[in-house]
Amino acid sequence: QVQLVESGGGLVRPGGSLTLSCAASGSIFSIYAMGWYRQAPGKQRELVATIASGGSANYADSVKGRFTVSRDNAKNTMYLQMNSLKPEDTAVYYCNAEVLSGTAPNYTYLEHWGQGTLVTVSS
Repeated sequence: QVQLVESGGGLVRPGGSLTLSCAASGSIFSIYAMGWYRQAPGKQRELVATIASGGSANYADSVKGRFTVSRDNAKNTMYLQMNSLKPEDTAVYYCNAEVLSGTAPNYTYLEHWGQGTLVTVSS
């Protein structure tokens, strides 16, 4: 079984910074693409950033130049450095990962989600 646990959320003032972490644990053989999504109150969940196993990243237009996604494959952990935060960044942030888990010869390929961490940007 695979678990994703986010941490690092909290209350920050506009213009401030936060770093989120997403740690994957369990019977992991390999992690492929990982991503951050967010859901603001009353809105649909939206993509924030994705990062491939090799490190190439993509961002939503709304966060380009302010957010940076990274990962440490040795630690099965992904990060989201968020700078110049705005009130409209307020949301629950979720991590997502495509994971090959299990042991030979019984592998399972599934998409996993974390439970979310709340980021509130307010003065």
